[in-house]
Amino acid sequence: MSTVLTETRGHIAWITLNRPEAMNALSIQLRADLAAAMRAAEADPDVRVVVVRGAGDRAFCAGADIKEFVEVPSPPAYRQARVPESWISPFDHTKKPIIASIHGHCLGGGLEVALACDIRIAAEDASFGLPETGLGIMTGVGGSQRLPRMVGLAQALDMILTGDRIDGRRAREIGLVTRVVPRADLAAETEALAMRLAARPPTAMAFAKEAVRAAQDLPLRDGMRLEVDLLTHLLNTEDRLEAARAFREKRKPQFTGR
Repeated sequence: MSTVLTETRGHIAWITLNRPEAMNALSIQLRADLAAAMRAAEADPDVRVVVVRGAGDRAFCAGADIKEFVEVPSPPAYRQARVPESWISPFDHTKKPIIASIHGHCLGGGLEVALACDIRIAAEDASFGLPETGLGIMTGVGGSQRLPRMVGLAQALDMILTGDRIDGRRAREIGLVTRVVPRADLAAETEALAMRLAARPPTAMAFAKEAVRAAQDLPLRDGMRLEVDLLTHLLNTEDRLEAARAFREKRKPQFTGR
């Protein structure tokens, strides 16, 4: 059985972590399959939006597969395996919007997967946490870097150092997720959101994502310059002209990505 399932419907790629018997724990094979699925979605010109979700009723992803951590790798070998890139890197290289659709347990490496996505929508029953320090380790695929940027230093330190879990509503309060819905509505709400994004001009979406993500690293002056440069490139695209025509003609625009 494949550890990751991919289905493309319309302009949306649905990537499903598929180890429900293990709460979609991140085995070595699943990590490799997930990275490959993300690269394939990015390379597919028909895909405009990517959704990442977990199979089964219990979890989006419960974190690393602890059974595979019985033997301790040598520090040089472990570090070399993640340089220059780790398995999470395709998330950072994807220009298309990525939605994490989260239910049940979203812990450790599973939360780090969600943090690597652009928009997180969660069911009310979702449970978030980074328990690594209680196991004598720490986050390893961006949790210590992405979480403070998202929720602030104090809240990130609280979650990482205590390992405490928070529910979906608390996650929304601190900005970890932007949308919380009843569990029964999660699939429909996720699809509605993905369809809305897929209906928008894909080049404009990609450029806007690039500018917003760059804001994490660039000084304001450089970020403003990047924003203007990207906007300049968009002005003469067919989609921008189509949007203007559709507005004048009072019809729904048809975007092609050109």
